[in-house]
Amino acid sequence: MRIQNSVDTSDQVVGQVLDIRQITTAQLAQLGVSRLAYIKPVSVAGEAVFAIHGADGTPMAVAPNQELAWEAILEHEMVPTLVH
Repeated sequence: MRIQNSVDTSDQVVGQVLDIRQITTAQLAQLGVSRLAYIKPVSVAGEAVFAIHGADGTPMAVAPNQELAWEAILEHEMVPTLVH
């Protein structure tokens, strides 16, 4: 799979086509970092909840259930995804 890179990084040229199988960790972190969020089941104070993280792993919020976490991400015009 090939993607069109429109982000200028220190080792890339704007508009260069990248082979996603050979993408670096830094490049992967930049793809959609402001639009993608993931939901991960976690335990807080012994209670099962759902953590919301940015694509780069930055903690953003905690929701009491998966549906509320999903809706919160959509409300902020981001793309939700689940992590098992």
